[in-house]
Amino acid sequence: MPISARARGLCAAAAIAVVLAVCGCGRRAAVPAAGDFRPTVTVVTLKAQPITLTRELPGRTSAYLVADVRPQVSGIVKRRLFTEGSLVHAGQELYDIDDSLYRAQYDNAKAALQKAKANEVAAHLAAKRAAELVKIDAISAQDNENATSAEGQAVADVAAARAALDSAAVNLAYARITAPITGRIGRSSVTAGALVTADQSAALATIQQLDPIYVDVNQSSADWLALKQEVDSGRIQSSGAGTPATIVLENGAIYPHRGTLQFTDVTVDPTTGNFLLRVLVPNPDGLLLPGMYVRAVVSEGVQPHGLLVPQEGIQHDPRGNAMALIVDAAGRIEERHVDINRAVGNQWLVNAGLAAGDRVVISGVQKVQPGMAVQAVETGS
Repeated sequence: MPISARARGLCAAAAIAVVLAVCGCGRRAAVPAAGDFRPTVTVVTLKAQPITLTRELPGRTSAYLVADVRPQVSGIVKRRLFTEGSLVHAGQELYDIDDSLYRAQYDNAKAALQKAKANEVAAHLAAKRAAELVKIDAISAQDNENATSAEGQAVADVAAARAALDSAAVNLAYARITAPITGRIGRSSVTAGALVTADQSAALATIQQLDPIYVDVNQSSADWLALKQEVDSGRIQSSGAGTPATIVLENGAIYPHRGTLQFTDVTVDPTTGNFLLRVLVPNPDGLLLPGMYVRAVVSEGVQPHGLLVPQEGIQHDPRGNAMALIVDAAGRIEERHVDINRAVGNQWLVNAGLAAGDRVVISGVQKVQPGMAVQAVETGS
């Protein structure tokens, strides 16, 4: 049976393919042996760098200045001269107390001073005449001494009357109750017509200065002790007072104004094991009010030669010990046990176990084992 032209063409193509395969001229490369296969892993090369260490601490806001307004004389409140919740200034009159009694006492003390001054003049003249008469033996020495003593008594009476007048003037002035500081005044506990007494325990109102404002946060003594040991060892350069602090509001928003650390308390609360840190924060818009819950991100210091490792480069063994896989100079996987300090963003701060220049595997960990040769690719390349 004759062979068609199409069949002859297929046979020729097959023959050519066989020849190319035998000669090694085909495009498909040979499959490498299993021993030559090296898995690819992504690595990051560690670099020493200055790292600012921060700690987020809970706290409450408190007023910069607080003054309770109390009466210093007793009487009936005639007028209240402020609006509750408004801004008042130091020296501004807040309450007006009926001053009829104190004005009468002032006038009486003023008259007593005038009388004492008149007696002083008379005593001075009498003493002067006695001094002249005793020279001509017109009066006895005893009479002269009595006149001199009376003059001294008159001078003392003037001083006492002047002091009494000053005291009456103070009491009269206390009938006008003024603001001791500048700030926001709260609600009034009394109204016009109320009887108030000197040095009463209940405040008439409270004034608080809110710009700037304090943020009082608490740090555990254990954390402080660990930080102090690191500072003493030279690993961390302490920041101390004046350190900037970022305030985080209770809804998670960042407060737009940065504060500064003012001081650290010297007493640890025995019930909580915490001690106080006070941060001074500008509050020009009045956004922060006393008693609000906030968090303060406070700088603890700078580690000049810190090492940061991405969190995906750190694994834990069944006992919870941290470890990392690195690619050594020969291109093989090496396992290292590491000591991690804390999280800094999405990275771990390493205390020991790794050094600058180490290539830490951050991707492809599941397909490699210690001692295996790998193809390392730097992250971002």
